[in-house]
Amino acid sequence: MRRTRVLAAVLALGAGLVAGAPPVLAADSPAPRASVAAAESYTWKNARIDGGGFVPGIVFNRKEKNLAYARTDIGGAYRWQESTKTWTPLLDSVGWDDWGHTGVVSLATDSVDPNRVYAAVGTYTNGWDPGNGAVLRSADRGASWQKADLPFKLGGNMPGRGMGERLAVDPNKNSVLYLGAPSGKGLWRSTDSGATWSQVTNFPNVGTYVSDPSDTSGYGNDNQGIVWVTFDESTGSAGSATKTVYVGVADKDNAVYRSTDAGATWQRLAGQPTGYLAHKGVLDAANGYLYIAYSDTGGPYDGGKGRLMRYATATGTWTEISPVAEADTYYGFSGLTVDRQHPGTVMATAYSSWWPDTQIFRSTNSGASWTKAWDYTSYPNRENRYTMDVSSSPWLTWGANPSPPEQTPKLGWMTEALEIDPFDSDRMMYGTGATIYGTEDLTKWDSGTKFTVKPMVQGLEETAVNDLAAPPSGGATLFSALGDVGGFRHTDLTKVPSMMYTSPNFTTTTSVDFAESNPNTVVRVGNLDSGPHIAFSTDNGANWFGGSDPSGVSGGGTVAAAADGSRFVWSPQGAGVQYTTGFGSSWSASTGIPAGAVVESDRVDPKTFYGFKSGKFYVSSDGGATFTASAATGLPAGDSVRFKALPGTKGDVWLAGGASDGAYGLWHSTDGGATFTKLPNVEQADTVGFGKAATGASYQTLYTTAKIGGVRGIFRSTDKGATWTRINDDAHQWGWTGAAITGDPRVYGRVYVSTNGRGVIYGDTSDTGGGSGGGGGGGGSDPTPTPTPTGACAVTYKITNQWSGGFQADVQLANTGTAAWNGWSLGWSFADGQKVTQLWNAGFTQSGAAVTVKNTSWNGTVAAGSSVGFGFTGSWSGTNTKPTAFRLGDRTCTVN
Repeated sequence: MRRTRVLAAVLALGAGLVAGAPPVLAADSPAPRASVAAAESYTWKNARIDGGGFVPGIVFNRKEKNLAYARTDIGGAYRWQESTKTWTPLLDSVGWDDWGHTGVVSLATDSVDPNRVYAAVGTYTNGWDPGNGAVLRSADRGASWQKADLPFKLGGNMPGRGMGERLAVDPNKNSVLYLGAPSGKGLWRSTDSGATWSQVTNFPNVGTYVSDPSDTSGYGNDNQGIVWVTFDESTGSAGSATKTVYVGVADKDNAVYRSTDAGATWQRLAGQPTGYLAHKGVLDAANGYLYIAYSDTGGPYDGGKGRLMRYATATGTWTEISPVAEADTYYGFSGLTVDRQHPGTVMATAYSSWWPDTQIFRSTNSGASWTKAWDYTSYPNRENRYTMDVSSSPWLTWGANPSPPEQTPKLGWMTEALEIDPFDSDRMMYGTGATIYGTEDLTKWDSGTKFTVKPMVQGLEETAVNDLAAPPSGGATLFSALGDVGGFRHTDLTKVPSMMYTSPNFTTTTSVDFAESNPNTVVRVGNLDSGPHIAFSTDNGANWFGGSDPSGVSGGGTVAAAADGSRFVWSPQGAGVQYTTGFGSSWSASTGIPAGAVVESDRVDPKTFYGFKSGKFYVSSDGGATFTASAATGLPAGDSVRFKALPGTKGDVWLAGGASDGAYGLWHSTDGGATFTKLPNVEQADTVGFGKAATGASYQTLYTTAKIGGVRGIFRSTDKGATWTRINDDAHQWGWTGAAITGDPRVYGRVYVSTNGRGVIYGDTSDTGGGSGGGGGGGGSDPTPTPTPTGACAVTYKITNQWSGGFQADVQLANTGTAAWNGWSLGWSFADGQKVTQLWNAGFTQSGAAVTVKNTSWNGTVAAGSSVGFGFTGSWSGTNTKPTAFRLGDRTCTVN
């Protein structure tokens, strides 16, 4: 589900993301590179949730086995990694100014040259996204990109985003691509492999359908435009443009067009059904059938009627092949796929069947007859052809216990992406509003044996993060407040939590806090259609109970826990600021502070709370009963502000925010907000957070999402903001990161970063000394040299993916001795001039052919009989010989 993503985009705009003047025509424009490099190596990972958002598109390459891509509506694109059964993110390099390019409206993989992949990017077609759309092109499977800017916007998170694919590569002449545009911009074509684009001016229909004509925001009333392009590969030959091209248009009376002369002329297909939108058009060239899935709306949430049709390309004959009568549908059809190994096998989804479950249909005779994934035996009882195994993502049950015919976990909802692997009839993947499900024994469907459906989503992280809190003690490492799935309590960042927050389960959590001196007391607030908007925990977030709402509350807002957990201040949506003692059985209105203010607590004094609204800072010293406006001036006039009080020191407050047309930056107060001093070395800042101090430092480590020295990035200071170090790099930017940031109070250098669609990112530093970035002190651990490991070692070096000029490898280093290692350094030499371009889970240096890889702060200890792993991407030319010798310090390792 994605309704909350609209709010995230509006928040981003309020935080000062203003549009520049984009190029008018598709000029080749690589994004500018920052001049400030990271001071030391940071390893970036996701706090594992696995999924959490809508996956509207899955695309398999038709030439190379196991090459597949997935697109998300706001969280970028991913490539499937067969060796690990995981997804690799491809658009983490999208920067702050281009944040809208994390929304992917379409993907295309080249069946002539599998190294090439394309992404049509842009999040909103209205003013919420200030930038225009673009087509990104890659010649190395998404490891790097070039960008062609477009003179119009694209809508990866707009209505109709599950239709497609809007972007397609000619399967015979791969320099030719087509792109269907929204907003009445028509059909576009590139003849130079996506470098430049021009409108196909003779295409006769730019679309007419809008989901909500009464919506004046530009969201619901935008023309959904050209929605898919499909080539008939049988009408061309290698090197010559495919002659027959089909195009789907968001027009209920004129949904499908065809060209039989490689796009020179276009005609509406005669005899086509009317009254519906064509969500997908999938061609079976072997049998000469174009299959079309129809719905009465554009989706992805809605759809009340649908049809499936088959068009015979040779005769022009239309045949209704709907698996149920039109009168019996209460959903639209969208997901549509053909088994390329057995083209008579077709599958489709009832994408908008929310209750009791989605439905998947399968035919092995080109749509003449169908079977269902589930059916009723005697209502409300049902029989499934499948079994569900969500043990890898147990939260997909939502902690629910529904009555039949509803089941948990559900087979899905918003199931607009459905693909059978073109090389493997047993493998199918499909996207839902929360995950990617798949099976590897699909053909059991036909024999009557149950096939197994599991999440196939590891590595794909797609949550929008509203708030983060890292307590100083207790079993929880991190609390997250998320859109759509509520949020999670992480006790191990490398493992998927068993459940999101429940009792109650907010659709979106907007704010979370804990009592600084009693972290067992935790509070969260959020949105819920019916029920309380606030919940409490007294066991460090392991269990929750709902509080009561003051009158008028309509949404979560922000909440603050007193330092000792004795009271709470809540600024909910729909009502003024409130305070309570105990756990919210009754609330009283705070005075002296306006409704909608952001609230936080002092982390030392349990009776001191702070607020901010419209340029004014507010302070309460009586537990939130009364607030007084501070005399502080010069603060940002708008409401795009986040502030926090420092743990351990009363009245120490940091405030970040603003907009480019006014005050914007980072401010510090040491007198409880009475006065603030703006840091002169920070040009812009949007978040602020604290973490464990560096060794020898007298002040906690500061973290911010900011612009410093002309560079946008994630920054760290160990000397109270006197100097700053950029700790991310151009490959790790994640679009908009302006909602929240926090360091870890228990691990020096660790920082948690919010994203708007790429989940919770956390970084660990290889700088165990902790001294870079300021004169405030040394490091986060003993700065003495790492001891050289003793005992035997073994190395497994595996090239997991290789393409022209590039490759990816995984390395496992095993301790085969009898004593534990407390730090390690592995070295080897490349024989053919290979270069490491990016490495994760360790730090590295390379001098000529020699590579040295060292442990990070968190994986230096390796017990006897255990192993540690890292991966990297590299460049090569000519040959790519594997290293044959590895050394651990002065010892030679066995090579497996």
